[in-house]
Amino acid sequence: MKALLALLITITWASLWLTPDQEGMWYFNRGDFVSAAKVFLDPEWQGASWYKAGEFQKAAQAYSRRDTAEANYNQGNALLMHGKYKDAIASYDKALEKHPGWKEAMENRGIAAARAKTLDIESGNMTEGMLGADEIVFDKKAGKDAASEDVEGGEAVSNQDIQALWLRRVQTRPADFLKAKFAFQQKFEMDGGKK
Repeated sequence: MKALLALLITITWASLWLTPDQEGMWYFNRGDFVSAAKVFLDPEWQGASWYKAGEFQKAAQAYSRRDTAEANYNQGNALLMHGKYKDAIASYDKALEKHPGWKEAMENRGIAAARAKTLDIESGNMTEGMLGADEIVFDKKAGKDAASEDVEGGEAVSNQDIQALWLRRVQTRPADFLKAKFAFQQKFEMDGGKK
């Protein structure tokens, strides 16, 4: 309890003497990326904090507040990790306009383009694998029976059978997901964890 109180007093005392960006750096260096992102005023450091916290959409939004080649590149990385491949390509294109021949931006743009193309092929359309509902329909017999069974060919099907059927129909293989994930991680590590 005393240690917690001492930490709270230290943080409060430090807040009086540090600028928001200095305080953000203090949190960032200690690995508290969410707290760092909340106090940073600098969009690029805020974006880096959200990125390291795994909040890729928030990171992309933070980077969008700055119009530099580095900010566009980092925004592309965040969008790529968030699965917004076409938006990531646009961000990489902006970075390459400002910094032509940037090897890393060209490589990451290629990854985003390949992943977008894969999703278009897998889904059979141009919706990046995301289809909207035609209409919302509620099951009027929702209750225990509706949740525990489904009727297929006139016979009852258990939840396990439904899950197995669903998994067989999923078009994205785990190997594809893991391949993309490891490629992103490797790229991040090759960059030395730079924002």
